[in-house]
Amino acid sequence: MSDERSIGSRMARAAFLVGGGVLVSRLLGLLRDIILADRLGDTPQGDAYDAAFLIPDYLNYLLAGGFLAITFIPIISRHIAARDEDAMWRSFAAVFRPLTLLITVLTVLGIVLAGPLVELAFGVAGGFDGAQIDDVAHLTRLVLPAQIFFVLGALFTAVQYAHEKFWIPTLAPVIYNLGIIIGGIVGSRPGQPDATGFIVGAVVGAFVGNFALQWWGARNLGLRWVRGVPLFGADFRDYFTLALPLMLGQSVVVLDESFTKVFGSLGDDGSVFALSRARRLNMLPVGLIAQAAGVAAYPFLARMAAEGRQRDMSSSVATAVRYVVFVGVGATALVLAVAQPGVRVALQRGAFTSEGTAVAAGALALYALSIPAWGAHQVYARGFYANRRMWVPVGVGTAWTVIAIPLFFAGYAWIAVPGLALASSVAVVGYAVTLAAIWHRSDPDGIRIVVASLGRSMAAAVPAGLSGWLVAGWVAGSEISTFWSSLAATALGTVVTAGLFVLLSSRLGGPEMASLFRRGRPRP
Repeated sequence: MSDERSIGSRMARAAFLVGGGVLVSRLLGLLRDIILADRLGDTPQGDAYDAAFLIPDYLNYLLAGGFLAITFIPIISRHIAARDEDAMWRSFAAVFRPLTLLITVLTVLGIVLAGPLVELAFGVAGGFDGAQIDDVAHLTRLVLPAQIFFVLGALFTAVQYAHEKFWIPTLAPVIYNLGIIIGGIVGSRPGQPDATGFIVGAVVGAFVGNFALQWWGARNLGLRWVRGVPLFGADFRDYFTLALPLMLGQSVVVLDESFTKVFGSLGDDGSVFALSRARRLNMLPVGLIAQAAGVAAYPFLARMAAEGRQRDMSSSVATAVRYVVFVGVGATALVLAVAQPGVRVALQRGAFTSEGTAVAAGALALYALSIPAWGAHQVYARGFYANRRMWVPVGVGTAWTVIAIPLFFAGYAWIAVPGLALASSVAVVGYAVTLAAIWHRSDPDGIRIVVASLGRSMAAAVPAGLSGWLVAGWVAGSEISTFWSSLAATALGTVVTAGLFVLLSSRLGGPEMASLFRRGRPRP
């Protein structure tokens, strides 16, 4: 029991550390979006900026770049558990060298083929015209090299996570966002939409924050460049076996942002930009809740899996999901209460119009329905990854991707651009529920814990969110178009919703609120 409490405390400390880094990063991301809205707005250049990341992101996904830490941590953890440092650095070299070759070749091919690929993604559907396609292709070529830094830097990050070191990795998105902000301010002018500076800043930020700084962090842990390791040897094949499902499977939570851009291009000019801003605003609480929980929990889950402690692992997963669902439902209530005035305060300035605000606010309210599901699936998926059962979340994610495509078409046909946000939420919730059903198939106690937490949190969130929404609407009144009335509505709506949620949750007598405030951190 004492060992389980020690692990829980370490996971909680890691979650708070990662959560703090995510908070800073997301706040900088909000500042980035404010500047993007001011300089680019809901214009064709704004659409082109967001669309330019579609092919680079997918290239990253093809090499499991977004999952490199997930696939590599179990390999490193196995060597750490065996106290075999030499084998750990051999495994690192065995993976790093072929990945360097592969990502470099694919990046060059992407630069050469950017035009036809952009035409395929956006032209066939009739979303963008020829000039927009040319702009997107140009920006795509500029930003593609950043993927080299993301992919290789993820290996340095994995080394630090496996050693339960979280501080330096949390700085990567902070520096990346700073790069975009500085590049955009230097490279653009108000009233003259131009995305080039933002794109160049993204590449510089990726190099400094995601590659160079993470190399330094891994070097401080003893990183050694082992010579004589075969280019595609046994260690790489071990990594490739874990990564292959993630490369082949098309998970709905990975392609969700891509669907947003492709289907959003069917709307009016600025639809992609407005929809992407709504999604990014929604990812602020998602990052604080889901990313912090998933990133912090995974090294511990991988260590328990390597040591064969399945019962402790199941208990830790259920506990983590219980808290992310509880906090996630509260966050959903908060976003629903202040979506309209909040978007107006954050984005409506410069080149971003009131029409863009209406689209983004409607989409944000529908995106918010998925916040608890984002947190839950992050934890469940990492439980499967820690057990090296990569095919389960990938298979489920691929199935929901197939389901999501007609959902996006139906959502757009029903209520236009906001319907895409609703389709996204339905797909993400379905994915999380399916993973939960599979994970708890042999753990009925765990699912009872999660469902009870969901019920208590919803019982508190519904009246809290409704009260906050009514207060925000009353404060804004007929002057909601002004910045100051919207700011007051956002602030008071937030206070009312959060305060009532905390009060009602405490009165309902569940363990979540008491644990979260006990010495500032939860205990399982």
